[in-house]
Amino acid sequence: MTLEALASEIATAAKKEAKGITDAAKTEAKGILKEAKAEANSHSEEINTRAERESTQIKTETVASARQANQKSQLIARREELDATWEAVRDEVGSASMKGRTGLIKALLTQAKGEADKGMILCPVGIDRPALEKASPGFDFGNDVEGLGGFVLETKDGSVVLDYRFDGRLEESWNSCLSSVTSILFGDA
Repeated sequence: MTLEALASEIATAAKKEAKGITDAAKTEAKGILKEAKAEANSHSEEINTRAERESTQIKTETVASARQANQKSQLIARREELDATWEAVRDEVGSASMKGRTGLIKALLTQAKGEADKGMILCPVGIDRPALEKASPGFDFGNDVEGLGGFVLETKDGSVVLDYRFDGRLEESWNSCLSSVTSILFGDA
């Protein structure tokens, strides 16, 4: 064999071997690329699933938080409206021009005469002093007391006090009618 033929055979063998190596490398690269894509897809799906789950959780929490804030605002508004209504009722009951005031004073005096001990002192709310002085024979009058209207009776030593002021009666009435007031104001059933 000639040197040239030997060189040609070596070159052919080298090319064949190089082609085998490059083909094997390409095949291995394709396999690695395929594995990398599969792993990337797996990570991508995992990340998307986690992101969707977190997004759903955030959405749920945001909606719940907004709902809670709305409920709180609604409760505050209701409380303010109830407080304003209570103040309006108190203002009306404390007004000298309240319709039926004289009749209420007379009814309280009748009740007081039946419950009072002899010698008790009548201490009126200032606004009702003139009406009480006119309508209450048999009671000595003391100093004015605070209140929306009415009076208190007390013993001379101050050990017993009977309260006939509008304040307590109004509060009892308000508390017993609060559910009806709430229903009227807010349409609750």
